[in-house]
Amino acid sequence: MTGMADLAREGILVAGAGRAILLQIADPSVAAGVARHSDFGSRPLDRLHATLTFVYALALGTPDEQRSAARRVNHAHAPVRALPGEAAPGYSAFDHDAQLWVAATLYDTAVQVYELVSGPLDEESRERLHREYAIVGTSLQLPPDRWPPTRAAFDEYFVARVAGLHVTAEARRVSVELLTARAAPFPVRCLLPLVRLVTAGLLPGGLRSAYGFRWTPRQQRRFARRVAVARAVWPRLPHRLRAAPSAWYLRAMRERDRAEAARHLG
Repeated sequence: MTGMADLAREGILVAGAGRAILLQIADPSVAAGVARHSDFGSRPLDRLHATLTFVYALALGTPDEQRSAARRVNHAHAPVRALPGEAAPGYSAFDHDAQLWVAATLYDTAVQVYELVSGPLDEESRERLHREYAIVGTSLQLPPDRWPPTRAAFDEYFVARVAGLHVTAEARRVSVELLTARAAPFPVRCLLPLVRLVTAGLLPGGLRSAYGFRWTPRQQRRFARRVAVARAVWPRLPHRLRAAPSAWYLRAMRERDRAEAARHLG
């Protein structure tokens, strides 16, 4: 049976990062918070690094590391709120609807990418993953009873939520900054055409159009070929290689925590 830790060790899930972020900011309140409190233009990888560290800590870390990761994220979210006189929409990183939506996008994207590459999950694994991914929301201060109680309830919530999304000008600006990443290192910029293709291919069709992606039959075929190659190659790679991203992030997190503890003792 597949659990959250098993998914987290599959480094290919990083391919869904763009989809998760664009789904998140298709909620106007989330887009406002991200656009006004993040800087994708000069630091395009910061949000990705923070999100991956958070998810890996929750899925693979010790209880102390889980609590530490949650404190860091909640501390970073504290200033993310609308100020008096600020233009609509109102927003707050501690709004429960927004917290649920962010957690839901991370869970749904992880499952979608995993199934694209490794094949459909069995029903028992689906329910287990649904239960275990609740920690992503509750660590963001989401009340436990707000997480849909079953996978079927989650699917119903997710479909309805996607239908009600609206891509604002702020969301489109953030998406352009994210997917062009002019300030990113050169190797990252070389990967961006593939990132844009995969991100567009993973998005629901309506949102793909709303973000301005041009999606032709040729692009659909290109996307399908990339998925076919990943499906043929990824499961056959050594587990150590597939788990390399999670191992790297956990090691970096632990080194940072040790350095901070040493400074406090000093």
